[in-house]
Amino acid sequence: MSTHLQGSLFDQTDELRLDSLDGLRRSELGAGAWIDVLPGWLSGADALFERLAADVPWHAERRTMYDSVVAVPRLLAFYGAQDPLPHPVLGQAREALSRHYAAELGEPFTTAGLCFYRDGRDSVAWHGDRTGRGAREDTMVAILSVGAPRDLLLRPAGGGGTTLRRPLGHGDLIVMGGSCQRTWEHCVPKSARAAGPRISVQFRPHGVR
Repeated sequence: MSTHLQGSLFDQTDELRLDSLDGLRRSELGAGAWIDVLPGWLSGADALFERLAADVPWHAERRTMYDSVVAVPRLLAFYGAQDPLPHPVLGQAREALSRHYAAELGEPFTTAGLCFYRDGRDSVAWHGDRTGRGAREDTMVAILSVGAPRDLLLRPAGGGGTTLRRPLGHGDLIVMGGSCQRTWEHCVPKSARAAGPRISVQFRPHGVR
């Protein structure tokens, strides 16, 4: 797939390397929800973006909205617990996250969902990952972003209250935990500004979508 990514000025290496997770910084959102953020967790993230853009078997989906069938405004891929991931560093990332959160989560991250936002026209609407256990249990979703930064917005479920904005790209990590999927929503809005391509990798435990 042809893409044009303007590389990060702060990540000029093709060597893929995960830093320590000790630098994670937690923000309590209220009602048992929290987020952990670690900028630049993955060095060489632009090189990984190029590999994933070219090698992943991306597919487009169409979904029914009201009385119409519309194209989902991003490309998708999903890797189950038994599926080989498209790059070894993603397996290393999943293992590192599982070790770091073992005591708090009580189970490993097992699946990886990938989204390819090709430009500012691609987006995902407000939602929580509530398909499966996330609708009734505390859980975690860890998102590793590579490519150009895009804003991830978070707000209390149903709207109202404060909306948080976190630009994510070039190897940044965010982990949404506790009740976050039930009591908060997140989205990646469309952007009228020139926006380069971004890929997000969402690691989830079994039974959370």
